[in-house]
Amino acid sequence: MDEIGIRIQSLREKLIKRIGEETEVRDDRVQDIIDELIMEEGREAYISLPQKQQVRIELFNSIRGLDILQELLDDDDVTEIMVNGTGGIFVERQGRISKWEKHFFSEEKLQELVQQIVAGCNRIVNESVPIADARLKDGARVNIVLAPVALNGPIITIRRFPNRPITMAQLIEWGAVTEEAVSFLKKLVKAGYNIFISGGTGSGKTTFLNALSDYIPKDERIITIEDNAELQIQGVENLVKMEARRANTEGAHEVSIRELIKSSLRMRPDRIIVGEVRGEEAIDMLQSLNTGHDGSLSTGHGNSPRDMLSRLETMVFMGMELPVSAVRRQIASGIDILVHLGRLRDKSRKVLEIAEVSGYQYETEEILLRTLYEFRESGCKEEQKVQGRLEKCGNMVNTGKFLQAGIYEW
Repeated sequence: MDEIGIRIQSLREKLIKRIGEETEVRDDRVQDIIDELIMEEGREAYISLPQKQQVRIELFNSIRGLDILQELLDDDDVTEIMVNGTGGIFVERQGRISKWEKHFFSEEKLQELVQQIVAGCNRIVNESVPIADARLKDGARVNIVLAPVALNGPIITIRRFPNRPITMAQLIEWGAVTEEAVSFLKKLVKAGYNIFISGGTGSGKTTFLNALSDYIPKDERIITIEDNAELQIQGVENLVKMEARRANTEGAHEVSIRELIKSSLRMRPDRIIVGEVRGEEAIDMLQSLNTGHDGSLSTGHGNSPRDMLSRLETMVFMGMELPVSAVRRQIASGIDILVHLGRLRDKSRKVLEIAEVSGYQYETEEILLRTLYEFRESGCKEEQKVQGRLEKCGNMVNTGKFLQAGIYEW
């Protein structure tokens, strides 16, 4: 620990003691106490103005914020924060990961931060329950892993989301998708096609789902179901948001995604949005899609549209034993469109494929998939930026919902 770190630690102990002597200490009062302590410290040893500012910020963040991580949380360019114990902190900005110059000096301090995070959302994490998902006040998603599972100290991963949802216009501007494809997707949403968004970790599935949901007619009743609330649906008054609940330390009072989907069917939804399908809840999602809830949206992890269909099969089998042919027919009749996202080697996020589930082949027991748009590379610029375009390469086969919605051009 360097000299300034030792000084901050000493002042922090004094700060905690003085705060403990008062009741209902507001943030402005904490700032006043910090200033008093810095003045007292300055009488004993010289502190430069930049050091005073650093000490002031870090002391306040250690009490009322998330310690040294607060600086990163206040940086709008940071999208991911990864704390690998006391060994280092890694940060993602604009799709690129780099090591931050600061780190936690002790595991005890890091453990304090972990308990502060989980306490803020009524979660528990300890050696008996070493893994926890939590959420910060600003909506950022947090995953925590402790010993004995984590061998190199407490691991904290924070996924941040923009204060204002990213719009489809911004995605077009960034080259993630073309205007032509967005116009097509807009019509699909309005016509009530069931759309499933696939992609790898960090490919932008939730961001794209948020942007796509903006095309849902504002007079409809929407129910969102998530493991951890991340969606930012805008402009819809008749919106119901539901979040799953983990079991307590005794293994009781769990509310699963499956239960929420079943309950949502009795809430008169026009559309159901399942934030992400990860397991056996896939069967309930498919059943909801096949019971008249057209225009529903969801996401899942997959390497391609075809791979996503295979993964959905596997997830259904986790929740119910059915013949493969029956599962595939459920998928083929429930999902209309697959939008696949990915990250290219230059770290940019793009829509790589839009495919239609065009039917089911009874003879071969295969789901028929028809590519409508596909990203095609055309080379690289000098700065290694991948060049290419999402090009149309097929036409819709199942156009009935378009016609029912009064849309005659697509």
